[in-house]
Amino acid sequence: VQLQASGGGLVLAGGSLRLSCAASGRTFSGQAMGWFRQAPGKEREFVAVINWSGGSTVYADSVKGRFTIIRDNAKTTVYLQMNSLKPEDTALYYCAAGRRVTGHGSLYDYWGQGTQVTVSS
Repeated sequence: VQLQASGGGLVLAGGSLRLSCAASGRTFSGQAMGWFRQAPGKEREFVAVINWSGGSTVYADSVKGRFTIIRDNAKTTVYLQMNSLKPEDTALYYCAAGRRVTGHGSLYDYWGQGTQVTVSS
């Protein structure tokens, strides 16, 4: 699976962005898809994950209620809708594909390149 993330940018606090992760290659629909982020000087952290059907999602507490992960298997794309953005959401955001619905990045098999999200106060 090859993953291409896009949609990052600069936004004011309180604003919204929608990230996209387009997949190609092996079967996309059977993979759980996750979003992770890494801020400068910090470790990578889990953001959200969605199962293969889209029927199950898990969010980090820090984004719960503000971010929504959805997938379109027909378009082999997963999205991260980010609302009420805060300066602490500033990071490089990565999408990943794996066989399990998990927040552990080490269990994902495929990673896309990052897309930068910067939230100014």
